[in-house]
Amino acid sequence: MDIKEKISAIYPDASFSEQGDLLAIIPAEHFREVAEKLRYDNEDPMDYLRDIVGMDWGESLGTIYYLESSRSYNRIALKTFTTDRDNAYLPSVCDLWKTAEIKEREVFDFFGIRFLGNPDMRRLYLRENWIGFPLRKDYDMNSNPLDMENEENADITDEYYLNPDGTIADKKNIIFNQKDFVVNIGPQHPSTHGVLRMRTSLDGETINKIDPICGYIHRGIEKMNESLTYPQTLALTDRLDYLSAHQNRHALCMCIEKAAGIEISERAQYIRTIMDELQRIDSHLLFYSCLVMDMGGLTPFFYGFREREMILDIFEETTGGRLIQNYNMIGGVQADIHPTFQNKVKAFIKHLRSVIKDYHDIFTDNVIAINRLKGIGILSKEDAISLGTTGGTGRASGWSNDVRKHHPYALYDKVDFKEIVYNEGDSFARYMVRMDEIMESCHIIEQLIDNIPEGEFKVKTKPILRIPEGTYSSAVESSRGEFGVFLESKGDKVPYRLHYRSTGLPLVHAMDTVCRGNKIADLIAIGGSLDFVIPDIDR
Repeated sequence: MDIKEKISAIYPDASFSEQGDLLAIIPAEHFREVAEKLRYDNEDPMDYLRDIVGMDWGESLGTIYYLESSRSYNRIALKTFTTDRDNAYLPSVCDLWKTAEIKEREVFDFFGIRFLGNPDMRRLYLRENWIGFPLRKDYDMNSNPLDMENEENADITDEYYLNPDGTIADKKNIIFNQKDFVVNIGPQHPSTHGVLRMRTSLDGETINKIDPICGYIHRGIEKMNESLTYPQTLALTDRLDYLSAHQNRHALCMCIEKAAGIEISERAQYIRTIMDELQRIDSHLLFYSCLVMDMGGLTPFFYGFREREMILDIFEETTGGRLIQNYNMIGGVQADIHPTFQNKVKAFIKHLRSVIKDYHDIFTDNVIAINRLKGIGILSKEDAISLGTTGGTGRASGWSNDVRKHHPYALYDKVDFKEIVYNEGDSFARYMVRMDEIMESCHIIEQLIDNIPEGEFKVKTKPILRIPEGTYSSAVESSRGEFGVFLESKGDKVPYRLHYRSTGLPLVHAMDTVCRGNKIADLIAIGGSLDFVIPDIDR
């Protein structure tokens, strides 16, 4: 039975849209039944909630849920909605997928949809006293003058629920009470890898609860996209996860190219794949450097930066950028590779293979690293999937989730590489996954670097693109996990809605689960091992 037949068996009146992605359209009153049966299906449970995308369709407000099975990797998207814009309520699914708790907060923050059964209906990025919901189409841009006053912590939140008679009621939930001893970790940049604040409740030195506070550098990128042409939207991806800039932009280009029916050359595919893997090595080297420095080591910090600088030099010759990368374009890449690119990449890989032993000698086998990482911050496979912690964090818990393997794009179905999976789920396993992935990325590049075919590096495209009406999505394996792009088009030259799946938001949400019961000193090491980047979260 395919997924359409399965949904129709649960709810016979379900309708389907195939303008772009396959969408199953389910009325709100039947949505919980369909979601629950898909989640707990005996044969192929949809146990991974990839993302929840809030939408304003004018006459209705709603959400699109992107689901995937961790067994078969089958995917489906469910669409549900309410026509009551003034009192918008939808059923929560946070009891089915833990990641929904924070993602429903994001939808509430921007669209004002309240989720029945979600225990925490606070704003996520914006101030609690913010007026209106910015991603609604009727939002008044002048409704919130600049407010530089400090905001009081919101320790009481609303939970809405449905009475048996069909009326909606609410109750108050307490985040921290007066007896809790709460300290702030962050939002100073070095301590939390970006301006993230974690309100942390302690019993002595033991962590009881973590409440992450996001939004310190929220820039409204998804709102800005709605007034930009498709080529103009590309520039904003580089400012998300800046250590996955090539990969982020690759995902957006793929989504637009798929929607517009643009075929790119094999040469461009080779170049994109090599750049993605160089970016992955660059990111993992910085991960190593920062994790070691978080734990008091300085010499390994310089090791990582020494090799990373070689990658940035290679990038700069071809792309013109070092940290911010604007190389991928709709139809290919911005410019052909530099004449010395291939030789320098091969020389770099040879050099990296010769020095990687030093990285392990100074840190991996160090008694301090072993004592502070092994058995610390354990995340089970079930929690990793339910929380949506993709990338190295999920793979360290035994969850095989590499987009390159299970949903190949570019040239990943033509190269041989291993998906690095550990089963311990602790901070040391998360560290080892990324160290092993550095060498796998080298292996991928070695298979491609001498075989780049001749041809165009970019096909000609119109300066103003109009995407056919429909709903489209794409995803890549970024340095930190699955980076997804969701696009809804009404046939105009600008997107009706352009949303990004943050790789870091589920990781920050997982901090509470991973840190509970550990010591306050472990929090920094655990956070470093999860490897989140804040601009990707705040967007």
